[in-house]
Amino acid sequence: MSRFSNLGDRLYTGEVSYDFVGKRKKWYVISAVLLVVTLAAIIFRGLNLGIEFQGGAKYNIPSTTKSVAEIRDVFTQLGQPSSIVKEVGGERVEVQIPPIEVEAGEALKQDVAEAVEVAADLITVQNVGPSWGADITRTALIGLGVFIILVSIFLAIYFEFRMAIAALIALAHDLILTIGVYAIGGFEVTPATVIGVLTIMGYSLYDTVVIFDKVKENTRGILGQSRFSYQESANLAVNQTLIRSLNTSLSSVLPTLAILIVGAGILRAGTLVDLALALFVGMLVGTYSSIFVAVPALVHMKEQQPEIKSLENRVRSRRKNAGIAVDQVELLETQAPAMGTTTLAAGPRSQPKRAPRSKRKKS
Repeated sequence: MSRFSNLGDRLYTGEVSYDFVGKRKKWYVISAVLLVVTLAAIIFRGLNLGIEFQGGAKYNIPSTTKSVAEIRDVFTQLGQPSSIVKEVGGERVEVQIPPIEVEAGEALKQDVAEAVEVAADLITVQNVGPSWGADITRTALIGLGVFIILVSIFLAIYFEFRMAIAALIALAHDLILTIGVYAIGGFEVTPATVIGVLTIMGYSLYDTVVIFDKVKENTRGILGQSRFSYQESANLAVNQTLIRSLNTSLSSVLPTLAILIVGAGILRAGTLVDLALALFVGMLVGTYSSIFVAVPALVHMKEQQPEIKSLENRVRSRRKNAGIAVDQVELLETQAPAMGTTTLAAGPRSQPKRAPRSKRKKS
């Protein structure tokens, strides 16, 4: 633990530095591949929408001597081959079927009760219309839109509009990857999933805002000097907040993982699993995007500004004159304990030699 803490101190002072921003093309490629795979899964494979979104009937059957496979065969024989059967909590079996008329649903309930040898009044039937799922989707999209607008205004005012754009890019990255996991794995999308996805937006932005705040601090008045480029100052901010980001992620992911394991493996509680899975995936990709997507995207946009380009040229020119190789620019911030006290390595002196005292002309 002390070694980990010591590493954090060295990262914060700049004694140790990892070039996250300088290798942004590598992170772009990794993120692009992940996004292409997940988008392809969403488009071609689609999402496994729960009954709340596509409508249908849900039969709750108390535990019997029949297995899940046997109950599925019962519904198939009764004309419901597309039924989804799963055990919930070890106490009941939940069966979802496509929409069905109320009278036909009651008749099916009687037939199922006879087949599984359970009293009909112990089987509950819940009919859900597709309009309910449409209402949930519309409400979620409205909430998402309002959230994005308010966050964009806040980031643009507190930081600048480029930071707002970079944060939204990272947020879109997180949402697509999280939803893509559901498409790839075929996990059911329920209202709990929607709640989990909306929750991770706040988490993702929190981590990004923490790093951006340090970037803002490190780059304050940066145009008035010629020792460090914007990229180097932003990269130092990532290093300085790295341990905090990792600690925050671990303290959030581990409890979520515990909920996921307990909910799926012990309690078999579908709602817990649906919520925890979205949170677990979203927190992981949120931490990744804050470091490898948000800050590199910000630096990329900032480097298009003429004044930032001019600063980069001044930094390179100063270091070249001081005898420092241009390809060692990213290593400079590790030469001193802090940004404000970093000094440039001195190059060879070319002062002209004076003639020996015996050969000097007497004035």
